[in-house]
Amino acid sequence: MTETILIVDDEPGILSTLSGILSDEGYEVQTAESGLEVIPMVQAKPPALVLLDIWMPEPDGIETLQRLKTFIPDLIVIMMSGHGSIETAVKAIKLGAYDYIEKPLSLEKVVLMVEHALNEFRLQEENRSLKRLVEKKYEMVGASRAIMHLKEEIRLAAPSQSRVLISGENGTGKELIARTIHSSSPRRNAPFLEVNCAAIPENLIESELFGYEKGAFTGAAQRKKGQFELATGGTLFLDEIGDMTLQTQAKVLRALQEQAFMRVGGHERVHVDVRVLAASNKDLPSEIKAGRFRDDLYYRLNVIPLHAPPLRERIDDIPVLISYFIKEVSEEQGIRPKRLTPEAFDLLKQYIWPGNVRELKNIAERLLIMAPTSIISSHDLPVFLKEGKSIPETPLPALSHENSLGSQPKPLKEARSSFERAHILAELEAKDWNISQTADALQIERTHLYRKMKLLGIKAPSEG
Repeated sequence: MTETILIVDDEPGILSTLSGILSDEGYEVQTAESGLEVIPMVQAKPPALVLLDIWMPEPDGIETLQRLKTFIPDLIVIMMSGHGSIETAVKAIKLGAYDYIEKPLSLEKVVLMVEHALNEFRLQEENRSLKRLVEKKYEMVGASRAIMHLKEEIRLAAPSQSRVLISGENGTGKELIARTIHSSSPRRNAPFLEVNCAAIPENLIESELFGYEKGAFTGAAQRKKGQFELATGGTLFLDEIGDMTLQTQAKVLRALQEQAFMRVGGHERVHVDVRVLAASNKDLPSEIKAGRFRDDLYYRLNVIPLHAPPLRERIDDIPVLISYFIKEVSEEQGIRPKRLTPEAFDLLKQYIWPGNVRELKNIAERLLIMAPTSIISSHDLPVFLKEGKSIPETPLPALSHENSLGSQPKPLKEARSSFERAHILAELEAKDWNISQTADALQIERTHLYRKMKLLGIKAPSEG
């Protein structure tokens, strides 16, 4: 694609000469004789580069530069002037100009400077493209009530500097929540670093977090910065923090309190500016009671608590999620995308998804690769999805005296269904059969409640 260069100068001779030279170099050239023409032209078709004369009738080049930077902050602008001075050049650079060239123009110098500036433009475009790919990879997909509530909480929490503690089962997307917070925060252009506290051996976690000095231990041949130091100015995500030892917890607590620490084997304090996000699939209040997690660290981290809902609480998102994953995998692997039949979607919605969204993504990839045709039907689903209408683990009521004395027990699946039916009926009656209020009390989607009622044979009094 040919890159566009916009030349702005009130001298027709300059416009003609530069247009001819740059057109010969293979660029598409646009021209303007005043700053008043520039803004509409840039808004209609943003150029890759602007060559802008300083000394023009109002608005002059400096004022035009300011206006351009208001509309397109990253726009590359080279200033030109026949009455140059150090003060003017410095002012232009401070306002965001890429460079400054004096008249009379050396055409060779202009061509060389344009080439360098366009290399900068291409690098910016590549970075923007990569950023869009990363943002797409970590896009939060879904429109269920549970996920929309979470998105709103993220929207409110992201712009702050406060710490966030994310809870949720494995596979629910806790890292995705952390990345979304970072990408929506003022720290978005600074590093986002992740430490999986469960994956790092106990004897290495401290040096991983805080770094070490040369000679601190055998093999420490040189100083190494830790994740806290590398993330300064940005965000540090401590995943599975519930698996961190009490000794390391104490050091993390102190680093959070003081925003400073000492490397392993060091004696100098290192000061950092880091926003810490943490996550755990464990019930940390229970871990505190068991003596496995420090309550002071919990309160330090739990400034803004967020919960990643399990997939069974957002089953209405399953169609859009699996379509999203099929499209993603098909693009990555160069496979033609496929679509599911309504019957296949219904079976997916009836499954409990113990592995949550991560398990759903694996199923999507498997179906895309293994289904023999472009239409994925219920027959193509794994056996456990076709036959196992799983129901969430629910505490069963205590056995009655008769049952304990030897009456024939129910099969486990039937007992679960009986308990679930009784529990839902009790909530419905308590809420005068108000479906919305009952769904809120049960913490499930209203459509999920309707499906449960149909599956368990529950009918409203008006339906007999």
